[in-house]
Amino acid sequence: MQTIVCMKWGTRYPADYVNRMWSAIKRNTGRETRLVCFTDDPSGIDAAVTTFPLPDITIPEILAWTPWRKLSLWQAPLGDLEGDVLFLDLDIVITGNLDDLFDFAPGKYCVCENWTQKGKGIGNTSIFRWHVGRNTHVFNDFNADGYPIFQKYRIEQTYISDVVDDMVFWPEAWCVSFKHTLVPAWPLNFLKVPPLPEGTKVVAFTGKPDPDEAAIGKWPAGKAWKKLYKHVRPTPWIDENWR
Repeated sequence: MQTIVCMKWGTRYPADYVNRMWSAIKRNTGRETRLVCFTDDPSGIDAAVTTFPLPDITIPEILAWTPWRKLSLWQAPLGDLEGDVLFLDLDIVITGNLDDLFDFAPGKYCVCENWTQKGKGIGNTSIFRWHVGRNTHVFNDFNADGYPIFQKYRIEQTYISDVVDDMVFWPEAWCVSFKHTLVPAWPLNFLKVPPLPEGTKVVAFTGKPDPDEAAIGKWPAGKAWKKLYKHVRPTPWIDENWR
């Protein structure tokens, strides 16, 4: 049994994001696979998805609902999980077979090389695989006194990258960033639809736009002047895979 994990808290991402992930997992795995969602609200999530409450963690209030909460996954025991487990952020789109992500570098911490920090040894935790029960110091040290760790690293994936053992990056073609890898550079982003390269397994939508926004060509840019360069054309392959 292969296990894939996601986390859902708060209201930014509705249960539909979990259900779309589960549907895509079933289409893109050839082996028996389950999805486990750690959440503060399981309502609306497909009954075939295993749900657990959010794992306990001692975390400063200012970080409580940020990616730092993902450090709670490094504790053991963790629900009924064991062995190599694949984590996917909710704001991803699965576009290819996931079985290879379980076969690659077994037992090691596998993660995307952060697309904006190439060559600096920093992983992006949108898509990662870890072995439950290994590297528990990642959780234990933060759980014991997390604020100094936050002050030193600022971003949880930088902290993990510095202290974890046996970090291995996924093959570059497998996991890509929609914003940093696929959206054409300005001004071509106003003219060309972001491509989906052959061999891509997962597309991460870090920050904005989210998948539902990018699919219809919407990029919430915040300040009005940012609309001069933050733009994406409607991208049909998102809806084709995110369903």
